[in-house]
Amino acid sequence: MQRGISKKATTVLSVVLLSGMLAACGGNNAGNNAADNGNAPANGNANTSTNANANANDGKDAAEDLSPITFSYFSEDPNPNWNNMQDDVSKEITKRTGVTLDAEFAVGDPTQKVALIATSGEYPDLIAAKGDIGKLVDAGAVLDLTDLIDKYAPNIKKVLGDYMVRAKYTNDDQAIYAIPTWAAADEQRFVAGGGFELQHRVVKEAGYPEIRTVQDYEKVIQDYLKKHPTDENGNKNIGLSLNADDWHMYISVTNPAFLTTGGSDDGEYYIDQETNEVTYHFRRPEEKEYFRWLNHMNDIGLLDKESFVQKYDQYKAKVATGRVLGLIDQDWDYNDAQQALKTAGKFDETYGHYPVTLTKDYKDTSFWPTGFMGGYGIAISSTCKDPVRAIKFLDFLASDEGQILNNWGIEGKHYVMENGKRVVPKEVQDRINNDNTAFTKESGIGFYWNIMAHYGDGAKDPSGNYYTKNFPEQLVNGYSDVEKETLAAYKATTWKDLFPKEDEFKVKSYGAAWNISIPGEDEVTILGLKMRDITWKRIPEAILAKPADFDKVWDAYMEELKKAGVEKMEDGYEKYVKDRVELWSADAK
Repeated sequence: MQRGISKKATTVLSVVLLSGMLAACGGNNAGNNAADNGNAPANGNANTSTNANANANDGKDAAEDLSPITFSYFSEDPNPNWNNMQDDVSKEITKRTGVTLDAEFAVGDPTQKVALIATSGEYPDLIAAKGDIGKLVDAGAVLDLTDLIDKYAPNIKKVLGDYMVRAKYTNDDQAIYAIPTWAAADEQRFVAGGGFELQHRVVKEAGYPEIRTVQDYEKVIQDYLKKHPTDENGNKNIGLSLNADDWHMYISVTNPAFLTTGGSDDGEYYIDQETNEVTYHFRRPEEKEYFRWLNHMNDIGLLDKESFVQKYDQYKAKVATGRVLGLIDQDWDYNDAQQALKTAGKFDETYGHYPVTLTKDYKDTSFWPTGFMGGYGIAISSTCKDPVRAIKFLDFLASDEGQILNNWGIEGKHYVMENGKRVVPKEVQDRINNDNTAFTKESGIGFYWNIMAHYGDGAKDPSGNYYTKNFPEQLVNGYSDVEKETLAAYKATTWKDLFPKEDEFKVKSYGAAWNISIPGEDEVTILGLKMRDITWKRIPEAILAKPADFDKVWDAYMEELKKAGVEKMEDGYEKYVKDRVELWSADAK
């Protein structure tokens, strides 16, 4: 069934497009200096500048409207450092576009918030709804951006290039309801921010042993705790703490089950790479054994007893004390706590990343390549006060100027040019390393990552500089001496050196299943919520059970999933995976 925008949305869009075109009939190119003046052609190749000026001028025949305008904005992702656009980068963006954002970031369950937005009829101008975009599509709450992109967004067109097909909603409805912003074009990933984490002092005291399996991981923690049961103030050290508060459950508790047993990151599903057959990943026997290991960790006293009752702030506060020896998390999830340790000079109590798996029969899949994923992104609502200004704002963010601003900050303040290269001055790098939270609030660097179409790590702009600061030489500048000492002991320069590389895996034909858009009214969505509720109840129960009762609890969990319709959910989701493969088959990439 075709799911277009509502009649109301169509009327609004027609009016604003007509207004925009009438305004464009006179004027000159006075606003072009705010745009990207070095665009590559629309093939996504950031290293070529042929026809750059033609692309940059596309849709910009009239003077840009830089009059002040405020757009309301809702994001499912939190941003605790958001500074109401009073930071350096945001002020420059407002100067270049006239736009300010009245931003709201999700607190608690973002799915419920999006559902409320969808039923309210009162929508923010800009919405980053991630996997819940289907609810807004069904409500007629978001615009099809295809024509807006074509007329007013040359930079977005340049970045997406031949990947534009991957921005389409479904096979049945090939509208573009969200500009992909979670996916990066031409990306070569250098950052290993996940895996299993251990404090540097723990591996150093153990003599930097191989950390390859859960048994290796367990042993170094257990050995350290035997020698150092408390910190210098007599407070108990903690072996392993998990973050199970709300959606963090995915990151710290459930995702590691497939990552340690050879599965790729496809959200709540395991996808057979040959047949695209879908299984709710917890139903894999291998994953049962991972959770049995967590049950064992709890039984022998190495798992934090508060793992399933602590709130996120309590988790971070605990990590910031330096008493937690091991984590299973992503660095962005515990970064605030780690920065507090750095500010306090406790660098040996910060964490390294290790590619731990259940046994050596598996290898960590953190770097399994997806290609350009499409999927999650930024939408313009059907009630947006000025969709043309909104798309031009998003297009500025996608320009070379906008991307460099977001990633590097202000030239002369956050970076300087030396021999044609962008360089972060030592005093700035010291603040990034040791006073990151305050620096981020002041600078605003990175705030717009999930609002903008962008190139990824490893991609270079026409000047030959990297778009982002995540390349090996710059990453090393961000490491403390203690971190460098640990890496050197493992004969590595960056943490990625310890992990299996991209070329050890076949690029997935569907990108990543977690960012496939599912229409909000589809039964798969309802069933998915049921399975989540069952899983979030049963997994902690299994981990905290007596070892003798683990199999009984697990069997009851599996039976409950079946009764709740897990097989029907799997079949429904499989259809969407196969539909995406078919849709993307038109992609020349």
